[in-house]
Amino acid sequence: MHNPGNATPDRFPAQDRFADGAQYIAGRLTKGTSGRTHTVVDPATGEDVLTYDLAGPDDVDAAVAAARAAFPGWAGATPGERSDALHRFAAVLAERAEDFARAESLQCGKPLKLTREFDVPGTVDNAAFFAGAARHLQGQSAGEYSGDHTSYVRREPIGVVGSIAPWNYPLQMAAWKILPAIAAGNTIVLKPAEITPLTSLMFAQAATEAGIPDGVINVVSGTGREAGEHLVAHPDVAMTSFTGSTAVGKRVAEVATATVKRLHLELGGKAPFLVFDDADLDAAVHGAVAGSLINTGQDCTAATRAYVQRPLYEAFVEKTAALMDTVRVGDPFAPGTDLGPLVSHVQRDRVAAFVDRARSYARVVTGGEVPQGDLKDGAYYRPTLVADAAQDSEVVQSEIFGPVLVVLPFDTDDEGIRLANDTPYGLAASAWSRDVYRANRATREIKAGCVWINDHIPIISEMPHGGYKASGFGKDMSAYSFEEYTQVKHVMFDNTAVAAKDWHRTVFGDR
Repeated sequence: MHNPGNATPDRFPAQDRFADGAQYIAGRLTKGTSGRTHTVVDPATGEDVLTYDLAGPDDVDAAVAAARAAFPGWAGATPGERSDALHRFAAVLAERAEDFARAESLQCGKPLKLTREFDVPGTVDNAAFFAGAARHLQGQSAGEYSGDHTSYVRREPIGVVGSIAPWNYPLQMAAWKILPAIAAGNTIVLKPAEITPLTSLMFAQAATEAGIPDGVINVVSGTGREAGEHLVAHPDVAMTSFTGSTAVGKRVAEVATATVKRLHLELGGKAPFLVFDDADLDAAVHGAVAGSLINTGQDCTAATRAYVQRPLYEAFVEKTAALMDTVRVGDPFAPGTDLGPLVSHVQRDRVAAFVDRARSYARVVTGGEVPQGDLKDGAYYRPTLVADAAQDSEVVQSEIFGPVLVVLPFDTDDEGIRLANDTPYGLAASAWSRDVYRANRATREIKAGCVWINDHIPIISEMPHGGYKASGFGKDMSAYSFEEYTQVKHVMFDNTAVAAKDWHRTVFGDR
């Protein structure tokens, strides 16, 4: 699947940076104790980047113990103290921006312009946002709701959080998991995908540099079956947060249920892209290409199903295919590259198989092939447009997670919205129209956690991210994330100083 050798030296010196190991426990790098190794591979070249010792159950136990030991001190810090630490953290991340961008591009195959302009700045912004949000962990204001008592609500940290992050946005997912958890006073053990651990480890190291106490953030790099399941099942882990496929999310929920943990799931998506006949066609075409190809389509909110009202359908297909053909596929570190490889050859082959099966029932308008020549050793796949598939076909209903957009026509507005809702998923969607009433109807009736109007993909730290239906439950980012990472406690004070209260007679005695 890949060729042994050293990745190009100017990409990122991973083997040197992680010579001490790929586990980060209690403020230092250590080697895993599972007895097995894993090799991180550059998907652009097939070359080995880093071989490290995988985490086993003992490493998970050590990381949880470190987080548990750090919890009282971190939970007892004032909101201002946690805020100050997170502000320093954001500054360290900003100083290390180029390192993070290169490491993320190396392990994921993302073009440098994407990591420099999206992944890394977004992560720095998340850290700055939660630095401020740490001071605003508020409950309901005090009041005399019974007449004889004063009630108020406290928000308190839960304890040790065990989080599992995916391989498509390793740095941003580390931030989305870690930042709200620690801003609320929790400590955390993060398990990144074993194929992309580099930036999660760097993120934890940056936190230590910023003065966040040892044990508050820990990272275990291991497989889901061994390290992941042990983390989710651990009796000292009070909450599990998982981002990944719906199938694996069901397994996470099953394991977490045994110890009655708080559970947060951000799962798969199959985002509809609904184009009404009064839409700006050029804007919709540009939005569809950008929204479907971001991160080589490996994005749970990526545009995957374009439903185009029939008067615009043929023109949309023609213009989208033409624009896709201009996208420059190449080395993520080369100037001018628009689209890098998929994260692995396994993922590339999975995407290609979806398209190959679709040829029997749909039309591949452009793409649908693995490039050769200088790109033959990488996990590349050309931007692909598929038309004329049936609504119940695999390519429309299943999450492909690659640079593939499927286009279908619709006639009436009712039909378009019905088709948009006709998958098990509900993470994100967009609608394209110049008519405010049509657009507002789409925002009300499309069942998804985020609905964009005349755009697709932008996210901001101040707004929540999370889905409906099989896309899971709970929110990342924004102040809403504190609802996931805090316990709500009702405190009630008696104001009467009366020993024998009137309500006691319902238990003993007479009035």
